[in-house]
Amino acid sequence: MTAQKSDHTLSASQQVTNWLQDFDQTLRTKNIDKAAEFFEKEGYWRDLVSFTWNIKTLEGQDEIKDMLSHTLETTEPYDWQLDGDAVENDGIIEAWISFKTKVSKGYGHLRLRNGKAWTLLTTMTELTDFPEKRKKLRSKGAEHGADPNRLTWQEKRELEEKNLGYSEQPYCLVIGGGQGGIGLGARLRQLEVPTIVIDKQPRPGDTWRNRYKSLCLHDPVWYDHMPYLPFPDNWPVFTPKDKVGDWLEMYTKIMELNYWGSTECVSAAFDEELQQWNVEVDRAGERLLLHPKQLVLATGMSGLPNIPEIKGAKDFAGEQHHSSQHPGGEAYRDKKCIVLGANNSAHDICAALWENGADVTMIQRSSTHIIKSNTLIDEVLGSLYSEEAVENGITTYKADLTFGSIPFKIMPEFHEPVYRKVAEIDADFYKRLTDAGFMLDFGEDHTGLFMKYLRRGSGYYIDVGASELVAEGKIKLKPNVSIDHIKPKSVVLTDGTELEADLIVYATGFGSMNGWAAKIISQEVADKVGKCWGMGSDTAKDSGPWEGELRNMWKPTQQEALWFHGGNLHQSRHYSQYLSLQIKARMEGLETPVYGLQEVHHLE
Repeated sequence: MTAQKSDHTLSASQQVTNWLQDFDQTLRTKNIDKAAEFFEKEGYWRDLVSFTWNIKTLEGQDEIKDMLSHTLETTEPYDWQLDGDAVENDGIIEAWISFKTKVSKGYGHLRLRNGKAWTLLTTMTELTDFPEKRKKLRSKGAEHGADPNRLTWQEKRELEEKNLGYSEQPYCLVIGGGQGGIGLGARLRQLEVPTIVIDKQPRPGDTWRNRYKSLCLHDPVWYDHMPYLPFPDNWPVFTPKDKVGDWLEMYTKIMELNYWGSTECVSAAFDEELQQWNVEVDRAGERLLLHPKQLVLATGMSGLPNIPEIKGAKDFAGEQHHSSQHPGGEAYRDKKCIVLGANNSAHDICAALWENGADVTMIQRSSTHIIKSNTLIDEVLGSLYSEEAVENGITTYKADLTFGSIPFKIMPEFHEPVYRKVAEIDADFYKRLTDAGFMLDFGEDHTGLFMKYLRRGSGYYIDVGASELVAEGKIKLKPNVSIDHIKPKSVVLTDGTELEADLIVYATGFGSMNGWAAKIISQEVADKVGKCWGMGSDTAKDSGPWEGELRNMWKPTQQEALWFHGGNLHQSRHYSQYLSLQIKARMEGLETPVYGLQEVHHLE
């Protein structure tokens, strides 16, 4: 077989093996033009660090050629192998593959059509000379023999905790100790990168504990595991918020992270001459200056709370707060409550207020995508993240890679038919919602939840019960309006309607993560790196140009030694691997030539 055509008399596995052998040989001879011809003309190569030291999707043969012309010399890929058996469905062969480069081991996924690659995923799994100390490489723990100066494991930990940040500097400082920062901290710990994770809350998990009482994960348990340590088999499908908090605290202890609670970052600045950060922190009243070489903002996928400036707000006699500060519904029995917004938090808060006997009205300014939680599991996530998937041999790692193997450019093709089916299955549910006046959408191209999440990080609700309350009128609804101005005891909407109010909750989302860069470092650095999240799809709240990957996430930015880490539990788990390897490589002084560093386009 050549790169030009497929021999259909061969098994799927043999076709993949032949493709890999020919591709391997072509790369060894540095024949870049020929290597690009192993792909369809509009084929895709998504690389997570192994070739580009970046997170980058190459779209079409010309982009693949350009990437190889810049990276092949330093990467030196070899030993491309099929892992397991390839599978053929509807003329598409799918296979898991492994490969090696000059400095790393890699794993990936290949889709062949008519003998050519439609999609190729390559990921770095390990730095060859710096593997994680696990499985066969795990520490003994005990030191056999006699030594009068022996330190126990606990004594060594206490010494590390005493010195790190004081007599010894961390190589990496992670600002933000939620699930993202904790998961990344665990990855860096396994790679022996001296790291401190800081958070202004006293205990790991407090960010979850402090939210409204009814909060729980809307994603199922199989989607939400942390690195190295999955939830036990008896864990509930949807984890309540206090249980998440306790798990994160326990995880931080077991994974032996250097976690500083009650610690706030006061300021940070990069010293070009010394190639390090100067970070001032307040640790429970103690002012310290840290000098990490790498700084990670792990503040979630969101920035600072968006609180709209509404005329008359300062004169309101009742209570008003952002959804992130909402304490729960218990204090508002018989109160008139207004919730501005119609996405996840707005629905959760409205439902909790109603359950506690409040008179609650949801103000829906623009349309929202709704999907029932059970439908999401059955029709969207089930093939990769479910008990059935586990029974079918789909590990969390394989599920993450399968999801990651689909380039964002063609992801809508995969999602659109799924959400057409969802719309049919739950047609009665959706009709009752729209009959109640609710403004419903499935995204601009009917691609549903995940594309909305990736493009803008908002605009949806995974229904765990609140939608029924909206449909039944128990949660009152004012669609296609906003709050025009606020009076001491009421709100006046843009259509002139006046509603009595004792409480206003602004469920109005968050700004871009680079808002944290502006607050902690400077507006200049925030502008230098540009917006975080979104991919330039030219849809609502995700203006172009097309990037092909999420902006600034888990990869090098225009500010040297500054990284952004966030996303949901699935993304934090998966992409923390690649971010930790990039940081470790720099610590060990490896060559890390970044191909295709994202340009900055200043967006609305």
